[in-house]
Amino acid sequence: MRGALVLFSLFLFATTASAEPNTLVTEGYDQKKMDEAIAKAKKSVDKFIKILESGEGEDFAVKAPIKDGEKVEHFWITNIKFKDGKFIGRIGNDPGIVENVTINQKWTVGKEDISDWMFMRDDKIHGNFTMRPLLKTLPEAQAKQLRALLADP
Repeated sequence: MRGALVLFSLFLFATTASAEPNTLVTEGYDQKKMDEAIAKAKKSVDKFIKILESGEGEDFAVKAPIKDGEKVEHFWITNIKFKDGKFIGRIGNDPGIVENVTINQKWTVGKEDISDWMFMRDDKIHGNFTMRPLLKTLPEAQAKQLRALLADP
């Protein structure tokens, strides 16, 4: 089951070289709710770090804003480790706005600079608070599937 969930998540959040990344949602959601989701992730990041360090989950990732001049895009940083107040990992998706990073590029982000966090445990997605405001931008069947995967919908 876990493999299917991971593949499903990758399908939803992966990108292709020939099209705009489907991780790039620029409208159709409530910005206030997105800001609240980011604040919730930041407020609970220490809890996430404890779980990461304990190994009580899988597929840990943090989301971070990356700036390229005036442009900003949020990326999942995957395969992460936490050391000296920073997450170190790899860019998990192709850029759609910024041009200064590439998929799989090594990246470091301070814990205070993340915009979200997530991991898998018991076939459920924990965290990923920023997905919730985006659910209304998806077809209802797809949103329902995602809600079913969330540990805390």
